[in-house]
Amino acid sequence: VQLQASGGGLVQAGGSLRLSCAASGRAFSNYVMAWFRQAPGKEREFIASISGSGRTTYYADSVKGRFTVSRDNAGNTVYLRMNSLIPEDTAVYYCAAKANSLSDYSTRAYVYWGQGTLVTVSS
Repeated sequence: VQLQASGGGLVQAGGSLRLSCAASGRAFSNYVMAWFRQAPGKEREFIASISGSGRTTYYADSVKGRFTVSRDNAGNTVYLRMNSLIPEDTAVYYCAAKANSLSDYSTRAYVYWGQGTLVTVSS
């Protein structure tokens, strides 16, 4: 599976962005998809995940109520809608895919990673 993230950019605090992650390969619906982010000098952190069917989602407390993860299995794409952005959301955002039963929250569970897209939120 190859992943290509896009949609990052510069936005003012309070604004919105939608990130996309296009996947190549077959059986996209077999993969749990997730978004992580990494700010300068910090570790990569879990943001959100979505099950293969799209019925189950998990969010980090820091983004709950502001971000929404969704997927289009017919189009092999996962999205991250980000509302009410704050400067602390500034980071490189990565999409990732896994097909195992390890915790959604752990970077170690994910075998496939996209290249990252930069989100900068100005105050």
